[in-house]
Amino acid sequence: MDDKDILARVGELVAEERALRERSVGHGLQEGERIRLTDVEARLDQCWDLLRQRRARLEFGEDPAGATERPAWEVEGYES
Repeated sequence: MDDKDILARVGELVAEERALRERSVGHGLQEGERIRLTDVEARLDQCWDLLRQRRARLEFGEDPAGATERPAWEVEGYES
């Protein structure tokens, strides 16, 4: 997966997140939708992390293809 593919996936996930949040206005989400929203948020964080890894590897002369998707629990555990 290259940067273009990752950014396309980010776009898809952002659109889904936005749709879920818009659906929640005024009446909230059903349990399945809340679970999906949590999953979408985690997947977005994973995509952004992978993109940052790829860009850092490129900046330091390494092969960006060596970047790996980290598990959601690891990415979600980062502090801002």
